Amino acid sequence: MRGAVGGANLLALRSHNAALVLDLLRTAGAEGISRLELAERTGLTPQAVSKITARLREDGLAAEAGRRASTGGKPRTVLRLVPEAGHALGVHLDRDELRAVLVDLDGTVLGERRSPLDLGAGAEAVLEGVAGAARELVADVLRPPVGAVVDTVRPPVGTLDDTPRPPAGAGALADAPTLLGLGVALPGPLDHVRGVLHRVTGFPEWDGFPLRDALVRRLGVPVVVDKDTNAAALGLAVGGEGPGGGGSFAYLHLGTGLGAGLVIGGGVHRGARTGAGEFGHQVVQLDGPPCTCGARGCIEALCLGAVARGDLTEAARVLGAGAANLAGLLDIDLVLLGGRTVAAAPEAFVGGVGAVLDARARREGGHGGAVPVRMAPGGVRGVAEGAAQLLLAPLFGRGDV
Repeated sequence: MRGAVGGANLLALRSHNAALVLDLLRTAGAEGISRLELAERTGLTPQAVSKITARLREDGLAAEAGRRASTGGKPRTVLRLVPEAGHALGVHLDRDELRAVLVDLDGTVLGERRSPLDLGAGAEAVLEGVAGAARELVADVLRPPVGAVVDTVRPPVGTLDDTPRPPAGAGALADAPTLLGLGVALPGPLDHVRGVLHRVTGFPEWDGFPLRDALVRRLGVPVVVDKDTNAAALGLAVGGEGPGGGGSFAYLHLGTGLGAGLVIGGGVHRGARTGAGEFGHQVVQLDGPPCTCGARGCIEALCLGAVARGDLTEAARVLGAGAANLAGLLDIDLVLLGGRTVAAAPEAFVGGVGAVLDARARREGGHGGAVPVRMAPGGVRGVAEGAAQLLLAPLFGRGDV
């Protein structure tokens, strides 16, 4: 992980190097990349690259993509990623809706499910909703031909060691070919490392529930749990959002609630207790209207109240005030907006938030201008796609993203 100290054992080093190569194969796309280019880009020796690519080809993750003329000598063989060699499920649990996607190694969405959800209906109902959507997607997209012999693919790079392994034979998904696991994203706060929910805002009955382990037992595949905003920010970072495909940005999500996903220095910032990004619960009006979190005058309460009144101009102004606070505190490069409420009126929110940030920049007289604001790509399924990246990103050495 980025920022880690101490040496790495040989197995971990091999896994890290393989992930670097796999990520370059992914970014190269269908045109592929040669072993010599891989060595130059990674700093590894050609011999090491040859061993890694041979292993990746043996695992079915890489394949030849033809030959490319070289400046001297014989043409170079180029390799490409095999997207269909692995798949991941991503589930977004909103307060009133479940959205699930199944993606390949490239992150391409191959199937999608959406259904109503009551997050307050209790654990059993929510778990069965997730399980049902997952089973349907796997059955529709990954069902093997009748009589086919299927080998279950497990991650070739040792990246999911912190996720509890399912018991043998558990769950209908355990035998699905190429399925790497399930990522779940939902409102926080929660413990990302252990997959345990805290007092989900508005739903205190979830406090302390071990969602990750409960889904592992039910489905029989590895599971990773994170906040909806973190998952969306991860997907955006992996997709190259931010200046130069890195840098720092804030993803502000306005839907049934309001939160932020923070990408600092190219990686998702979760905080010491994985609680960063509770953007909606900064108090901006002392003794203001009550919020579902128990405080008063939170930006979420003010923003959602304005939306309920149909005053999108005021909602955008409030959201802009919070974005300006964030920009002033973290000096971020970019603000990305998403969520169902924003998607329903993108011009009003991008313009309104941008106007507040412009005014702040003029007051401060900075030379860099206002922090730019734009809609996040991915639309309303951006969180679900980001949830799938909770499984995929570590395979490509992006586990600290």
